Amino acid sequence: MTYAGEMKIHDADSHLMELPDFLTAHATQGLRTQLPSLGTRTTGIFDPGKHVGRDAHSPETVKKLKALGDNLTKGPKWHDALGAFNGDERGGALDLLGFQKQVIFSTFCARLIFGAKDLELAYATAQAHNRAMAEFVERDDRLIGVAMVPLDDPTVAIATIKEAIQLGLGAAWISADAPSGRSPGHPDHHNIWRTLENNKLPFILHVGSAPLSIEEPWMNDGRPERRSARGGAEVIGSKDLTVIHHASARFISTLVLDGVLEQFPNLKGGVIEIGAGWVPDMIRRLDYAADIWAKSEPHLAEMNRRPSEQIEDQIRFTPYPFENVQQLVSESNSRLYMFSSDYPHAEGGRDPIGRFTRTTNELTIEEQEQFFYRNFLDLYP
Repeated sequence: MTYAGEMKIHDADSHLMELPDFLTAHATQGLRTQLPSLGTRTTGIFDPGKHVGRDAHSPETVKKLKALGDNLTKGPKWHDALGAFNGDERGGALDLLGFQKQVIFSTFCARLIFGAKDLELAYATAQAHNRAMAEFVERDDRLIGVAMVPLDDPTVAIATIKEAIQLGLGAAWISADAPSGRSPGHPDHHNIWRTLENNKLPFILHVGSAPLSIEEPWMNDGRPERRSARGGAEVIGSKDLTVIHHASARFISTLVLDGVLEQFPNLKGGVIEIGAGWVPDMIRRLDYAADIWAKSEPHLAEMNRRPSEQIEDQIRFTPYPFENVQQLVSESNSRLYMFSSDYPHAEGGRDPIGRFTRTTNELTIEEQEQFFYRNFLDLYP
């Protein structure tokens, strides 16, 4: 018996755990010395260095981890998990998890790329990342690797997208910031959206598309510093949770109001590991905005679909396990939400299926199927 049992599940969010040479080993010779090594200075609380010289767990460790069977999610996390940094081992993990498909994101690279001040270095780092990701997923068709693509230089962005497609990667992870001071709906970016649409490659906003943390002044509360994303790990604090969606909500709202989803109706996007409790309100606000400003902003009146319809057709979200999926569906639409495990990150918990089914059990059978795999297929047909 697998962890999923008889359930059909497509996992919209999981991760690999980079080793220190993840980027440098896949960089071009001339730039290799300029790319960061992913040691504790970069990754915060983690110590990938203890795995230097090893590209897999020892046979004894693999045997011990596989013995967990359908309890794999209750076992070790991060680098110590089965398949954390070796693609062949990840196939073994999927066998135990019982998921039909699993999307793979990196863990430590996002802010190194999207937060880089040197644009040439940002693209070089992204391209090294994408080659490393392709190597991780290449031997198992169930794994969908996610490329990283800064949008700041549209010409280089399109070239990076095309290279990612040639590498066999299945999505483009982008920043939630305004690329080089332009709205994502600026005409300079239209060929980016057209390239993604024509190649059926979804764009992804994920934790790391924007800084994880609330600004420092709001943490100056007189209490001792707490470990959170400030330590470099993908772990947030309570205040961070209240703002983590702001950048993604702004980005998606701007895509709608600038007419990008209307102009490119087959463009698909995912907002992953940023929760979804904010989504119904965002959709309502967009419909209000389109109605109220239709006269003063004539392009809004020219839309053939309301913003809520555009998002229903083109964007998908992953709720956190502690959010009530049935409530989200009742306030918006059952086509919007997808299951995610976050394996092997600790935030996914010891039993993500169990946590989600506490609220999805209140949905119809069709709505449950949409959540656990059908909506996934809208992004990754």
